[in-house]
Amino acid sequence: MKASHCQALLISAPSSGSGKTSITAAIARWHARIGLKVRVFKTGPDYLDPMILQRASGHAVYQLDLFMGGLEHCRALLASAAGEADLILVEGVMGLFDGDPSSADLAAAFGLPVLAVIDASAMAQTFGALALGLQQYRHDIKLCGVVANRVGSAAHGCMVSEGLPADLPLIAALPRDASLTLPERHLGLVQAIELPDLDALLDGWADAWGSAVKPGFEFASVRFEPADLPVTTPTLPLQGRRIAVAQDAAFSFIYPANLDCLRALGAEVLLFSPLQGQVLPDCDALWLPGGYPELHAQALRSHPSLFDDIHAHLTAGKPLLAECGGMLCLSISLTDIEGRTHPMASVMPGQAVMQKKLSALGLQSIEWPEGSLRGHTFHYSSLATPLTPVAVASNPNAGRTTEALYQHGSLRASYIHHYFPSNPAAIAAFFAG
Repeated sequence: MKASHCQALLISAPSSGSGKTSITAAIARWHARIGLKVRVFKTGPDYLDPMILQRASGHAVYQLDLFMGGLEHCRALLASAAGEADLILVEGVMGLFDGDPSSADLAAAFGLPVLAVIDASAMAQTFGALALGLQQYRHDIKLCGVVANRVGSAAHGCMVSEGLPADLPLIAALPRDASLTLPERHLGLVQAIELPDLDALLDGWADAWGSAVKPGFEFASVRFEPADLPVTTPTLPLQGRRIAVAQDAAFSFIYPANLDCLRALGAEVLLFSPLQGQVLPDCDALWLPGGYPELHAQALRSHPSLFDDIHAHLTAGKPLLAECGGMLCLSISLTDIEGRTHPMASVMPGQAVMQKKLSALGLQSIEWPEGSLRGHTFHYSSLATPLTPVAVASNPNAGRTTEALYQHGSLRASYIHHYFPSNPAAIAAFFAG
């Protein structure tokens, strides 16, 4: 595979909440509407922002994470996109320099120019000082410009640009507009599939970007080298295996790369929606990903066969991987944020309780019996279970969150959202049964 050139940009900010997602979506939608092929990536672990960005760009959004996937995995994703796209956009995570690895680390690794989105709603000339600090903090990345988000007026937009150096232009000043905001809940943005007016909102964002962007702004062309991945003999350890995957508003936290990984291993992936009343397909293994079972507990309980089918699946000794919300669905009971307790599948001993405060957050590395896997955790619930963990994760950033891995018969469960490409062989060994 040869190197490819493609216009590219990493959109970052000084902090979370600055408007990175809306700006990235606006740029993606604007250019997709004029006929360009736009590929969008998300830095770090995230499910909700990519749902919005997928609708904006019309293409699945993959993670670029130097910890979960590694440098060469990220390089392969970018090189593949560069070979078919006109424009690559990467939304950063948190602030530009926050975390280890950070968005800045990703920009430096692949030579991605950075556009800084700064919430200008409560500042004037200090905007320039903040932008200058972002520009000069590290010399291995290049800020190509800044966006003043949520300005109060055209005059305010001019005022915040006064202190910017000549080599750090103001690309756009976007006004505050309450009608162009997305609703949120405890895990972040509301899911794209729950927003009937999302396309109109995205068009509104795109229109705002098109009106605000300064004439003459051009994306830089970046050279993307092919990945230096080891050459191996193709094997299909899951060939002939049928793996069912729950996918709907209750089970939505699915990395596209995980589904790609299963298919690349030879598996037939069978997507089904319990919330739509669909039955568990005839399968050899089952994956219940995370999501919002607490918001749909009654509907899941009312499904005519779901819990019985899961019980039969495990009685037959077939593998079942349950992550976070998927694990809560299998507990004896789930108490929602209103204090209502819902009986669940009762195939895993323990009671789950939703909480008003964040319980855990962080990258995770864990040793499965089949090998090491990486992923992350993010939840507002607790689970009391008598099961003894078969493994406990470590946190690469020395954080307090270290999640347990439970094994109960052929059920494997954890709060960890695993990134399958971090160890396809381990994934294959588990789902092979």
